[in-house]
Amino acid sequence: MALAATFASKISDGSLSVGIIGLGYVGLPTAIGFHDAGFNVWGVDVSQRTVDMVKAGQNPTGDPDVDDIVPAPGTENWHITTSTAEAVPHCDVVLVTVPTPITHDLKPDLSYVEAAGRAVFEAIPKGSNTIVVLESTVYPGVTAQTWMPIVEELGLVIGEDVNIAYCPERFNPGDAAHGVRSVARVIGCADEDVGHALVELYSKLTSEDVRYVGKLEVAEAAKVIENVQRDINIALVNELARIFPAMDVDVEDVLSAAATKWNFHRYTPGVGVGGHCIPVDPYYMIQRAADVGVPAGLITAARAVNRSMPNHVAGVLHDLLYQAGVPAGEGRVLLLGWSYKPEVGDPRETPAEPLAEALQAKNVHVAAWDPHLEGAELPDSVEVIADLEAAEGFDLAVLVTAHQACLSLDWGALQGRMRRSIVYDGRRVLDLEALGALGWQAHAVGRPASE
Repeated sequence: MALAATFASKISDGSLSVGIIGLGYVGLPTAIGFHDAGFNVWGVDVSQRTVDMVKAGQNPTGDPDVDDIVPAPGTENWHITTSTAEAVPHCDVVLVTVPTPITHDLKPDLSYVEAAGRAVFEAIPKGSNTIVVLESTVYPGVTAQTWMPIVEELGLVIGEDVNIAYCPERFNPGDAAHGVRSVARVIGCADEDVGHALVELYSKLTSEDVRYVGKLEVAEAAKVIENVQRDINIALVNELARIFPAMDVDVEDVLSAAATKWNFHRYTPGVGVGGHCIPVDPYYMIQRAADVGVPAGLITAARAVNRSMPNHVAGVLHDLLYQAGVPAGEGRVLLLGWSYKPEVGDPRETPAEPLAEALQAKNVHVAAWDPHLEGAELPDSVEVIADLEAAEGFDLAVLVTAHQACLSLDWGALQGRMRRSIVYDGRRVLDLEALGALGWQAHAVGRPASE
């Protein structure tokens, strides 16, 4: 446990330095969290814009919870740069928090992990025994398969120059109750001594449980299946939201009834699943299952259901326009919200985009209003509504993102500016009866058209 003892000593005297590679939605709050916990922090990002904003004490992410916590310029023990080579030699531990997206053909894209790893390993001083931790979501085996060849190529020695570990991030943007300082962490590492040293380190970051779980692959698998499980659960209610209306039954009534049993876990259907975790991570598990020759039928089917929801909803909306007598090619739809989750200005993997594309394919004009996004963050094909009070002449308003601003808008005033007063609740959070009393023809995902 010599390494753990060394770490404990450096933690207690405040001399330990932590590097964070990637200052996005996860990396920046992580860097701030370690700095607040008393560590010397080096933050690195390839984006000059991001680095300039963080240096100025500004928040480059779309998460409002970060707005007021970025350290001010000149803050002690807070170093921000675009240069990995500059930062790494100062660090005892380097955390890599770069994106792990999917390619256009739904395959894992590990280019960011590989590039960040190479930059870090090239900068590690010989004999420093620097610990490099991957936090990005990957499938089991990626950390070793991607990084070990680089380590060997560069002639680094495990246990002398470098050690490799995996500690998956569990940060939830826009959720103050589950920030980096209040979520449990798991650590995987081939070297148990390193694993326990990292337990000591992360225990200073979060108030929740931190535990060493053994080899890298256990921690990698734990992270990916967390989001696979959510994708499967959401897929079930989304599929039910398509089945029950055909039986003239509201899926929400069914779910509310089922939730009276103590062991029923309630999920809510929606227009689609967004973000850079749930719509992405299952493909990492699907790929790894294929690599080892085992079918991932349930995971694949769930992903197909959720991926198809925007197209399904677009069909429902098109039918509503037709039933309302809107001539073909003249329908005008207003999307309320564009980002993938409430109160976060992040358009990545948002279901709003495939929904808009599916409507446009049916010759429907699409406009969108999102108070958390700049107009340039929306596709050029979508009309951007900067001021909702100026929006008029639409046939159908669709709640896509449950921003508080969307829920609390003046529905009566908006109804007065509509060409046709049709509203569709894509998140099942609106009071449909109250909207009906205002003169809206109210519909919702999973609700029979007859209601």
